Amino acid sequence: MTFRMRASRASDLEHLYEMAKLTGGGFTNLPADRDALAKKLEVSAMAFANTNEELTNEIFVLVLENVETGVVRGTCQLMTMVGQQWPFYSYRLNTLTQYSQELDRTVRAELLSLTTDLEGSSEVGGLFLHPNERAGGLGLLLARSRYLFIAMHRKRFADRILAELRGIIDERGGSPFWDGVAGRFFGMGFQEADYFNAINGNQFIADLMPKHPVYVAMLDDEAKKVIGLPHPTGRAAMRMLEKEGFGYEGYVDIFDGGPSMIAKTDKVQSVADAAVAQIKGIENTEGEQAIIATGSLADFRACYGARDLSEDGSVAIDSLAADSLDVSAGDTVWSVSR
Repeated sequence: MTFRMRASRASDLEHLYEMAKLTGGGFTNLPADRDALAKKLEVSAMAFANTNEELTNEIFVLVLENVETGVVRGTCQLMTMVGQQWPFYSYRLNTLTQYSQELDRTVRAELLSLTTDLEGSSEVGGLFLHPNERAGGLGLLLARSRYLFIAMHRKRFADRILAELRGIIDERGGSPFWDGVAGRFFGMGFQEADYFNAINGNQFIADLMPKHPVYVAMLDDEAKKVIGLPHPTGRAAMRMLEKEGFGYEGYVDIFDGGPSMIAKTDKVQSVADAAVAQIKGIENTEGEQAIIATGSLADFRACYGARDLSEDGSVAIDSLAADSLDVSAGDTVWSVSR
């Protein structure tokens, strides 16, 4: 089977809805709600239709499509500028050091401080791959095709980029972090709050969340031990982000305590290494395995393929990739080593 990434369409709604029901919660960017997903696809369509090369508040939704059947089996999103419609809240984990001269004792206390430090950043998120397709490197294609899209439309993205990883969710579908921190003030469980946030935004956080720092020592053990930890299914994603140059700087999600990974956009490996070239030939090349992309905005497509870059700035790609991307000699492609 051959898969390719492409821009989303309104007709992808049912595919996305069926995948959203499989997430198990904690995926704010992919709620199991048809109306919310339809609205997201509508907003994405507006972004793809906007040809102005400037940084504004936009969302791009990409999907992973089986070329032979047309079935959508994965999705991911790019948010160009977070915190514009609603504040973008995070907890920042930091340390307060205090010294008593009388006791000759230094005490260091960890604090969780509510912050909007990451406001204005771009974000990559909403990544989900159907459980039946979690082989053959399709998760890597989903993740890294986003960076080629950013490289191809660099002016549409901020100079800092983040990725929020889902935190620890227990077997009941609850969050130990939520139960130990915010849940005490909101009178609702994690799943209810997470769903409300996905559908209505997080203004309720601004209205009700205590603004004073939270002392970590005051939390129960279950909440303390999950701060900054990704969900077990997200550990591979965290390693991929680290390989791309993202790092954990103490910011965690206010709902489940999952880590926020941050990078300078131009320092992201797949953005920095993206090469643009004109196709000189379509052949069964034994060249380097790569992710190859083409098309602008709504015409964006990406897939795995073999490439042979030449010193003159041209490239040869294999025929299967050319068919998947619907390109021929003379067309322009972007690529990055697999």
